[in-house]
Amino acid sequence: MKKPHRSGFVNIIGRPNVGKSTLMNALVGERMSIITDKPQTTRHRIIGIVSGNDYQVVFSDTPGFIKDPSYAMQESMNKFVSGSFKDADLMILVVDVLEQYDMNNPLFKKLEGVKVPLYLVLNKTDLIDELALFNKIVEWKDKADFKEVIPIAALHKKGTEDLFKKIVEDLPIGPIYYPKDQFTDRPERFFISEIIREKLLMNYYQEIPYACEVVVDEFKEDPDPNKNLIRIHAIIYASRKSQKNIIIGKKGAAIKKLGIDSRYAIEKFLNKKVYLELFVKVRENWRNDDNMLKNFGYKQ
Repeated sequence: MKKPHRSGFVNIIGRPNVGKSTLMNALVGERMSIITDKPQTTRHRIIGIVSGNDYQVVFSDTPGFIKDPSYAMQESMNKFVSGSFKDADLMILVVDVLEQYDMNNPLFKKLEGVKVPLYLVLNKTDLIDELALFNKIVEWKDKADFKEVIPIAALHKKGTEDLFKKIVEDLPIGPIYYPKDQFTDRPERFFISEIIREKLLMNYYQEIPYACEVVVDEFKEDPDPNKNLIRIHAIIYASRKSQKNIIIGKKGAAIKKLGIDSRYAIEKFLNKKVYLELFVKVRENWRNDDNMLKNFGYKQ
């Protein structure tokens, strides 16, 4: 007897830097979301699709919920999280097993109204012993109406296969939402800009990477197919002129390194040769500018 087709939207939420993007990448099998050890790495809601003969899981990675947002941009990021409560068939709350949590955080208050299956995923369990893990599971079990409490180590893909099987079992019988060979709803330009932003986070310190946004404004394949080459022009928007100077660096050394690191990663992502040009522009206080936030995809 043929199995019924199960499908649905599985939304991943949690505080910044708990491993949501690492989990998303482990579940989807593609490098969907940028990963660094810095908080607030993910800024947008990113969809990753996993399809089999009798299932389709549409995962959604959201930004970390910011309790006290400082900019309109961060308020928009929180709205991406809030929106994930409205269209979910299953919710996954990811927590760092090493951290203490304030249950008065608005994110946890939102969990009280969840009507779909809610999973608690305790991440980074490779960093504690079995007794400590047992105590953490007991500590968390009654904090919300969790259908499953699942310990994992997303970075090492430990426990992620079992998590995926449980997800498929809990999805409703449903249609095929996307073509079976599609793995995201985002264009290549988006992921290229995310790769460059990841390298910004890795190459610069303090406020610099958080004050920048990357836009790919030109993406062209070379007309000669033998070259297997893509030409990319990207703009890094900074909030202040002083930031622009730091990004470029002395005699252009810093932006040159950024370009090299970005190009290597983009070539790996596209499996093509890449000619990359980076430019820096200043847009004062863009994180509080409604028009700029709309242009950058933070607002409708």
